[in-house]
Amino acid sequence: MEFNKKYGIPIVIFFVFFMFYKPVICCLMMGMLALIYAVNSIFFLNNISKNGIGITGKIVSYESDNEGYKTPVIEFKTAEETLITGKPSFHTSSDLDKFRSYRGNIDKPIKIVYDPKNPEKFILKDNSNGCGLIFLIIIGLIFTYISIGNLMGYNNIF
Repeated sequence: MEFNKKYGIPIVIFFVFFMFYKPVICCLMMGMLALIYAVNSIFFLNNISKNGIGITGKIVSYESDNEGYKTPVIEFKTAEETLITGKPSFHTSSDLDKFRSYRGNIDKPIKIVYDPKNPEKFILKDNSNGCGLIFLIIIGLIFTYISIGNLMGYNNIF
């Protein structure tokens, strides 16, 4: 999922303002952003599973982020013979990914599903993305519930 920068700056400005004025609004904003991201991801995964084209690609390498989680870099050819190399649009990693070495998976075939309208957006076919989405929804609901309860006077956490 891409983050639209035109919304990012106002969100950061409001977040910083409410950090000093009423911090519970920051909690509400974080919960709502998590829920919006999760719903957007669910719609994306639903759309790509219904309209996507399944194909076999190969793992070229793995990229690690700042925390050590590894994401595969996949190379595949579309039905139009366009060569695409990139990371999956939606991928969840586990803590085991920090310690595992995936050198044995390089150049191995992997099933993917890509969006025919935008082939750069693809997912791994057999990867379970549900756990990450469920966790994100739970966190978003907790933050939203706590902040709305606080704003309505039911709890006094902040």
